[in-house]
Amino acid sequence: MADDGAVGGFAERLGARAEVADDGSARLGFTAADEHLNQAGTLHGGVLATLVDTAMGAAVRSAVGDDDVPATSQLTVTYLRPGKPGDLTVTARVRTRGEHLTVCEADVEQDGKALVHAVATFALLHG
Repeated sequence: MADDGAVGGFAERLGARAEVADDGSARLGFTAADEHLNQAGTLHGGVLATLVDTAMGAAVRSAVGDDDVPATSQLTVTYLRPGKPGDLTVTARVRTRGEHLTVCEADVEQDGKALVHAVATFALLHG
């Protein structure tokens, strides 16, 4: 099932742009600006965590039924290098689907270099 492209909520207000979500994978675009930086002048970790969580949620939604709503139950974010103002790409994919839990992975890249690797577990709430 293809996603309608909407990011929605907080991530959309932050500036995340859905590029594709289909068949258990998703990709988001994001342009980091000065307002997204921390006091050290690098991309705030909370922004990056929001982006990977949003992308992984979109990947899960693209792989489950319309009545299933993914809820993040665990999120591990590994920061590999600092980000800076400019364009980022976030890719996510479903790795393992169980009866009640789904595990995803996501990566954030900037200028061809990995910034973040994340793993999350989602519970599927039935609407």
